Amino acid sequence: AGMNGTAIENFVCVIYNVSFMNCTWQVGRTAPADTQYFLSWKYQKEDFRGCQNYIKDNCGRHTGCRFQNVTVEKKRAYFLVNESRNGQNIQSYNNRISLYKIEKLTPPLNVTVNCTGVSHGCEIQWQPPRTSHVKRDVCFKYEIVIEKK
Repeated sequence: AGMNGTAIENFVCVIYNVSFMNCTWQVGRTAPADTQYFLSWKYQKEDFRGCQNYIKDNCGRHTGCRFQNVTVEKKRAYFLVNESRNGQNIQSYNNRISLYKIEKLTPPLNVTVNCTGVSHGCEIQWQPPRTSHVKRDVCFKYEIVIEKK
């Protein structure tokens, strides 16, 4: 329902630094200038929670939200963006996202390099990145790029 082109576009969410999530979007192409968007989301069997920390454009319209204390744990989340405008029928937007697919992992921790001159070799050690949903170290694959300076 609602006028075509009034729903948000390019909805993207990213989880970073283990428990922070940013969701952003663009205002609908044909949405009137006074349209305001409101984001709610929930895990599968929980109640919707509204955004408390909106990102705004130059016109004061909500174009994103910042969340804290997000847990991934291979859960799927439902996102709903409703609009508010007096006298107009504006399209809503909804999406279902598997949260582990949008997590940007931190780099490996405690990277150490120990090079010995005798064998011209180096030993490189590190710990896995922090994440809220990967519990086994064997789930990670690493690539090392060595550049001679």
